[in-house]
Amino acid sequence: MPRCANSLKFSYLWIACFAFIPYSYGQTSKLDSLRWQLKKSSNDTAQVNLYYAYGEALATSSPDSALWYYNKARESATALKFEKGMAAYASHAIEILNNQGRYIEALELCQEALQLYEVIGNQQDIATALINVGSEWHYLSDFQLATEYYLKALKIAEDVNDKRLQRIANNNLASIFINLKEYEKGKHYAEKSLTLAKELNNAYAISSSTFNIATAELYLKEYDKALKQYSEIIEIGQSTDDYIVILDGWLGMADVYNAQDKASQALNYYTKVIDLSQQKEAPEYRMYAYMGLADLFKKSRQYERSKYNILLGIGLAQKLGTKYELKDLYQKASELAEETNRFDEALDFRKQYEILNDSIVGEKSKSNIGLLEAKFESEKKESMISNLEYNRKIQALSINQKNTLNYLLFGIIITLLLLSFLSYRTYHHKQKLQDHRINELETEKQLAATEAVLKGEEQERTRLAKDLHDGLGGMLSGIKYSFQTIKGNMVMTQENQQVFERSMDMLDSSIQEMRRVAHNMMPESLLKFGLDTALKDYCNHINKTGAVKINYLSMGMEEAAIDQTVAITIYRITQELINNILKHAAAENVIVQVTKTGTQLVVTVEDDGQGFDTLILDRSKGIGWTNIGHRVEFLKGSLNVDSEYSKGTSVHIEITV
Repeated sequence: MPRCANSLKFSYLWIACFAFIPYSYGQTSKLDSLRWQLKKSSNDTAQVNLYYAYGEALATSSPDSALWYYNKARESATALKFEKGMAAYASHAIEILNNQGRYIEALELCQEALQLYEVIGNQQDIATALINVGSEWHYLSDFQLATEYYLKALKIAEDVNDKRLQRIANNNLASIFINLKEYEKGKHYAEKSLTLAKELNNAYAISSSTFNIATAELYLKEYDKALKQYSEIIEIGQSTDDYIVILDGWLGMADVYNAQDKASQALNYYTKVIDLSQQKEAPEYRMYAYMGLADLFKKSRQYERSKYNILLGIGLAQKLGTKYELKDLYQKASELAEETNRFDEALDFRKQYEILNDSIVGEKSKSNIGLLEAKFESEKKESMISNLEYNRKIQALSINQKNTLNYLLFGIIITLLLLSFLSYRTYHHKQKLQDHRINELETEKQLAATEAVLKGEEQERTRLAKDLHDGLGGMLSGIKYSFQTIKGNMVMTQENQQVFERSMDMLDSSIQEMRRVAHNMMPESLLKFGLDTALKDYCNHINKTGAVKINYLSMGMEEAAIDQTVAITIYRITQELINNILKHAAAENVIVQVTKTGTQLVVTVEDDGQGFDTLILDRSKGIGWTNIGHRVEFLKGSLNVDSEYSKGTSVHIEITV
């Protein structure tokens, strides 16, 4: 998923419609001077400019305060009917709004400013407003509209020879093509932008252009070059104290290390990005860091951590309205769910991905962007064509007619190929859906068989428990009563008395063992008082044996209404897990935790034993572990095992009840 375009800090321009106060001293002196000038100023255009200057001085340290002063400037400009002062509001406010992810509000302001400048502004003002509108569409992942505005601005900038605007338009076009995975073309535009930035000797402009070159090199797998470029960006950000530039560099470094499978370095930089973006309220950077972490954890098979970061990223993308990133997050979620056998969830995310993908970067969108670029290039050459001689015009027209016929034939061929491709893709998609449905039916068949086996097993356990308790238990109790009666009616020697007492003790032990076996097969507390009480009793019973110390914890289980079949199955799973710990783990402490939140039931069993290699579970043919797996599948739950040698084992089960 190309991140390069949207991580770029777009060049929102200060429109030169007023005179800024030149500062050569500290921040406190700036504010004191501006405050003094505001007190002395009258209600005129100078006061509007001072409000903007005061807000700009606060923009980095206190964005909300800066917005308040910008609004004061707009109110004063509106009251004075000072149109340039009104239009200038957008170019100040949008930087703060974009850093806070408020792109829709920023777009509306930019469109209002463009309408004003088309009436009152010069060519530089109009080009600036066009770039700002294009940037907002870029943030919102509408690449076609963004390209249209950038190319219009670039044409004006070249006409008036404004290198600053040319640099910004070229750099933003670079990030468009990188998003479209046309990395060589994106790098070409970024290099044009960097040449202009160096001519302007502007540190931020150099870092912004370098960023797009580095990102293109990342996706072209030129990792050493990309790392060098990102390091330069970080140095620029630190020297200028610009946290956005620093975030760009850190995020780029993290992505390169992630691509190189250098997990520890990538994790370090992603963590730094999240911490700084939270501190500076820059949610877009957190979203990209979550996307990178999702890929990082998936590679190391830490699926729950990967899913957690994907969901965080989806929440931010939905809030920010960035369709391109949301589309990629849906794809990641679908692939992860499919890899972890959650096929229904995978299908849902895949549908959401397809809808967004078709609307953003389809073949039609790419074609339209190419046409816009071609249109721009042809318009540049119109002035040259007008100076050609008449006979050359006739010759060019003749050639154009032939070319038109060729283009028409070529277009027909392309259309037929496109229709064939779409038909093939539709057929292939239907085939995949059919295969998925077949797999679903096979899974349902297996689950039905498993359900029948488990229910039969529990019924047989219940029957045997009743037979033991009511039948054999009653017989043994009767025998004990008969022995006690015989003892009262007989005179025995001391030796016979001792033999009799030992026999009675053995009979008592047999009765207790019979009751223990019957209770294990179907505990009465489970049927009478529910899952929470039954698990607590079982853990207490194990504690009394002294074999291991079990700490039982439950949350949300006091009044939980759980189906008896589900409760019995969860009890058996927990019982089998603890038996495995007693047999194999050599543990001293065990934690059993059961949590119910809404319809989600989570069971976690952890021990501090010797641990094992989890890969052996795939090859294990043990009845105990097989039964655990079948029971989790029967409940349509998910099972995750995390274990390391000498560090214990953690088994995590999630079930919807």
